[in-house]
Amino acid sequence: MEHRLSKRVPGKLSILVYKRGMPVATGQVRNASRRGVFVSTDYNDVNLNQTLELELCYPEKTEKPLRRLKAHVVRKSTKGLGLDFDGAGNDALGIFKLLNWLAGHRATVNYGSSPKSRAY
Repeated sequence: MEHRLSKRVPGKLSILVYKRGMPVATGQVRNASRRGVFVSTDYNDVNLNQTLELELCYPEKTEKPLRRLKAHVVRKSTKGLGLDFDGAGNDALGIFKLLNWLAGHRATVNYGSSPKSRAY
């Protein structure tokens, strides 16, 4: 049984992953909550507790097209990275917009596609 402090919102949103200010990988948000996010990526050159930045690539023109959130690596797997927003100094509005966007675009989720297949 999971003991989460906030509800996860499933979704699919393309991102760029930054490490020390440099873009290092692409990925896709698979689910997010007020506390963190799971990113599907094959990038694994990170350590636990390391800070990364996620540049959210909203496809609609109505959203600010690129917004960055900071997160700490709390889990690594062959499927991606579990990241925690807590203590990373994010603005609550950026996280709120991510959750709202994912909630509004759930019908477009297709977990069969690879994050590598998306061209940037």
